[in-house]
Amino acid sequence: MAIKVLVVDDSALMRSVLSEVINSAPDLEVVGVAPDPIAARELIKTLNPDVLTLDIEMPKMDGLDFLARLMRLRPMPVVMISSLTKRGSEATLQALELGAVDFLPKPKLDSVGGIESYRVEICDKVRAAYSARPRVSAASPFSSKPLLHEPSSLSGGVSGGLPERVLHDRLVLIGASTGGTEAIKEVLCSMPEQMPGILIVQHMPEMFTASFAKRLDGLCRLRVKEAEHGEKVLPGTAYLAPGHSHLSVRRSAGGYVCELSQAEPVNRHRPAVDVLFNSAASQVGANALGVILTGMGKDGAQGLLAMRQAGAWTIGQDQDSCVVYGMPREAAAIGALEEVAPLKDVGLRVLARLRGSERRSMKA
Repeated sequence: MAIKVLVVDDSALMRSVLSEVINSAPDLEVVGVAPDPIAARELIKTLNPDVLTLDIEMPKMDGLDFLARLMRLRPMPVVMISSLTKRGSEATLQALELGAVDFLPKPKLDSVGGIESYRVEICDKVRAAYSARPRVSAASPFSSKPLLHEPSSLSGGVSGGLPERVLHDRLVLIGASTGGTEAIKEVLCSMPEQMPGILIVQHMPEMFTASFAKRLDGLCRLRVKEAEHGEKVLPGTAYLAPGHSHLSVRRSAGGYVCELSQAEPVNRHRPAVDVLFNSAASQVGANALGVILTGMGKDGAQGLLAMRQAGAWTIGQDQDSCVVYGMPREAAAIGALEEVAPLKDVGLRVLARLRGSERRSMKA
């Protein structure tokens, strides 16, 4: 039976394009279209769709307001369709906090190749949304207050500062995709300011990574920024791969350096998690800690295995806490994971490992 999709967009042209693209897949069917949330509300009652695609800027009711009500009253998988603007990217991040599974920028209608690429991407995201676990945010996404864990949550031997040698010698590498914006936020917000450098790949377009880094920087104790080519990796800072480039790490005489590349996509992604993890395997070795979080597909699995084989400690998010259990499952299947943990414990396990590795080195 085909996955039933309801398309909600105020543009008649966009409704037509999205319907044609989605209906081209034999396992997907657009069962209805709506020009605004009011019409969508009635169609949801009568058509009972499996997945909703939702525009942000619409008449009668804003897409975010509608999403908040929907996730409170009838939680269902939602894929946001957003404009590639600063406001559009910030609103999309708010939508993900509200419980949307994933998002896509609106397609470029002036390119045949662009539409074909978009066809594959949106169909994959609709399928992933259909199999995703519904997630409703417990906190308001519009709060300007940092969503930091209380210091007591770092108890059990992992609170307090880390030694300077750990801060400068170790690196933490994180990869995520579908559901990853909220997962990364939870992991980073569980960490203290004094941490080794952290390098992150989240599958996102360029405009969205800039907004995401800025948002994380305002929520976490750590400094969070988009990575720049050639910049030194500093303790207490998390570097997010920009949406236009692969991110890798290189060892230099003065420590570690970020490198960006616009080489061909890997696993259909740029940035790709495998690029970052493979560079860590060769350049950081046993001083690396690899983390793979929720996401569809297999990007990062082989790279994480290379890290583990190089002596790095690795951990994956468990199935129950993943929005989409794809990337961690692939990593587990090939033996790339040393540990598996629910999302709420991943950051604490990283901290515990950092302190444990220092104790072991002192005894050696």
